[in-house]
Amino acid sequence: MTAPLYAAITLGSNSFNMLVAQTVGQQPKVIAKYKRKVRLAEGIQKDGSLSEEVLLRGLDCLAMFADMLKKEGVSAGNVAVIATATLRKISNSDDFCRRALPVLGYPIEIISGMREAELIYQGMVATTAGEGRRLVIDIGGASTEFIIGDGTSILLKTSLPMGCVTFNESFFSHFPMQQLDFDDAKARVKTVLGEQLSALKRLGWHCAVGASGSVQSVVELLNHRGLSSVITLEVLSDLKREILSQSDESMLSISGLNPERAPTFAAGVAILLALFELLEIEKLYLSGGALREGVLQNLANCC
Repeated sequence: MTAPLYAAITLGSNSFNMLVAQTVGQQPKVIAKYKRKVRLAEGIQKDGSLSEEVLLRGLDCLAMFADMLKKEGVSAGNVAVIATATLRKISNSDDFCRRALPVLGYPIEIISGMREAELIYQGMVATTAGEGRRLVIDIGGASTEFIIGDGTSILLKTSLPMGCVTFNESFFSHFPMQQLDFDDAKARVKTVLGEQLSALKRLGWHCAVGASGSVQSVVELLNHRGLSSVITLEVLSDLKREILSQSDESMLSISGLNPERAPTFAAGVAILLALFELLEIEKLYLSGGALREGVLQNLANCC
């Protein structure tokens, strides 16, 4: 008998993702992946609501996901839909969820930042080899999660309001970019970290792991250039210099930069630079998985 298919859908502030999987050897095996850069956080207006234009952009992506669920043959009931920072924050999240239900066919669960951190860590552990105490950093579109864990045990978790989409709006929405933009971004990171900075450094870690888009964009660039995929302060400093030397705001002359990732690249590099300096990180390795893989693990246990 063929194992049933199930799907994990995550509605992030930058990207919407869907993984379709089935259990093989007691572990979820991904058989299809779908992703779209919706950049939901771009639509947060001054009154705290999500703009109609971006709301419709999100619903359009969900309509595509609904079509793909039918195409893949995922059974009704075997779908989890999880939303994060932007839908936590906006004043019209209930309206978005209400309008999304007939489009997607499944209810959206808006999770807390702490729950998001837990799922990110579960996804990392399930997909990333390593031992000892690990610091996990997940820079999303509107929030960043920090988790320190050992094996399957979480020792510290927090979710803070900073991300590559919101930082792009605040510090990098003009061109040309300047050193002052990076300085201002670092000052904001330090303020947002607050007392968590000393708590993280006090616990310490043996290895630092980065998850999701901002880290992936740097690693993809390094792989394209045939360089080591380990992120260091030197790597990030060189990338900052490249960003500041650009003559076109598309930044397409940066070798190895995925055009889809270009709009939030400078903001992601700025956040990473600030974290390397403030937390005194020496090396950052890319995680094999994060939130969506954590949701998939939970689904595998109940499907």
